[in-house]
Amino acid sequence: MNIDRIIDNAIAVEGGYSDHPADRGGPTRWGITEKIARQKGYVGDMRHLPKSVAKEIYKRRYWSQPGFDRVHAFAPDLAVELFDTGINMGPGIATGFLQRALNALNRQERDFNEILVDKILGNQTIGALQAYLKHRGKPGEAVLLKAVEALQGARYIRLAEKRPANEAFLYGWLANRIS
Repeated sequence: MNIDRIIDNAIAVEGGYSDHPADRGGPTRWGITEKIARQKGYVGDMRHLPKSVAKEIYKRRYWSQPGFDRVHAFAPDLAVELFDTGINMGPGIATGFLQRALNALNRQERDFNEILVDKILGNQTIGALQAYLKHRGKPGEAVLLKAVEALQGARYIRLAEKRPANEAFLYGWLANRIS
C-alpha cells in the first residue's frame, strides 16, 4: 500500500472537525491538532484546514520524519501500525513501543543485541528489526505487530485510569486503533 492510501485510511478514521471538551488537543480537523497545524504554518480557522495540508503534515511529520517509510520497505504492516500509533500518541511513543518489543523478543540477545529505547528510529533499531525478521520471517512481523499493539492498548487503559475525562475516548481508541 502506498503512503497516499495509508494517509487516506487514517483520515477516514480521524474524521473531520472536532473540538471535544475533554480533548486536550483542542480543535482538530482530519486528525491534525491546532498546535501541529500552527507549527506547520497554518493560520486559519481549524474548521477550514484543507485536507491537502493535513495530508502533507501526515506525510512529513508522521511518515518520513520518524522513519516509518524506511520500515515500510521490508515490514509494511508494521510501518502502517507505527504510523497510526504515531498519529494518535506521537511518533516517538510508537518507536519506543517498537524498541521495547524488539528487546523483549531478542531471545536474550541471541538474535541481536539490546537496543536503546530512545524513541528514535535510527540505524540500530532498523538493524535490530531486520535481524528479528531474518530469524522470524513474515510470521514474526505479525507477532511484533501484536506486541506493539499490546503496549499501545495498555497505554490507552493507563490514560483512562489516570484521567477519567479520557474515558470519553477509550472505546474509540480500542475499537479503531487496536486490530
